[in-house]
Amino acid sequence: MNSKQLTKAEEDIMQILWELGEGNVAAIVAQFDEPKPATNTVSTIVRILENKEFVNYRKEGRGHIYFPIVKKEVYSNQSINKLVDGYFQGSFKSMVSFFMKKNDISVKEMEAIMNEVNKEK
Repeated sequence: MNSKQLTKAEEDIMQILWELGEGNVAAIVAQFDEPKPATNTVSTIVRILENKEFVNYRKEGRGHIYFPIVKKEVYSNQSINKLVDGYFQGSFKSMVSFFMKKNDISVKEMEAIMNEVNKEK
């Protein structure tokens, strides 16, 4: 499993690719809000993502169509595990408690979250 961390810029591009499913650099750039990043910048970051084994491509005409090879859920799980390990000494309970205090989650919201978790088990 790929355990490499992404920079914010790399993550932004992965979010777009996860959403699109696949696309060339122009399609990725088009998804950004104004001011859009330079095509060369996006192209460079996509190649970094390819080196990190997050994306792959197929040739189409003279260009490349890029697509994610790491699922969003896999990356999200790794990121959450790193967060829990790094800031909450591996305790998921401590993390949930922290976010409940910080975000003032109501009992009703907590019940809804627990129902979601139980559904997925």
